Amino acid sequence: MLPGFLTRAVELLLGREGRSLHLKAAGAATAVLGVVMLVGSWAVVAAEHGARGANLTTYPRALWWSIETATTVGYGDFFPVTFWGRVVGAVVMVVGITTYGLVTAALATWFVGREQRRRHHLAHGAQELGEEAARALYERFDRLERLLAGKGENP
Repeated sequence: MLPGFLTRAVELLLGREGRSLHLKAAGAATAVLGVVMLVGSWAVVAAEHGARGANLTTYPRALWWSIETATTVGYGDFFPVTFWGRVVGAVVMVVGITTYGLVTAALATWFVGREQRRRHHLAHGAQELGEEAARALYERFDRLERLLAGKGENP
């Protein structure tokens, strides 16, 4: 059941044809983070198994630890005590920080792009309004010139 869910989640994050590159990158990074947290939880339990003072001895604890680590919350309630456990922790940290940076950049790019489109639309509307006003003035001046020319011919 879980692999089917993961496949659908990855397709949802990456599958849209019209999506921009930064949204696809953020979606891919999020999918990679999910996999790294799941695999990292298993790997840290394996690395910490049988170590003296180890507190990451079950998968649920390790999963909670990987979420804390990836989000850089780090409550300190669980931590690896072995070298390989710390290596797994470093990987989870780097992938988590990178993912949240990408997601933040994607959101910022989306907001900036939206504002740029709004400003472009307003500028285009103002330009059309200015051109319409100029045409109306030209027409009025042309009518005035015709009226004045007509009065000059018929005294």
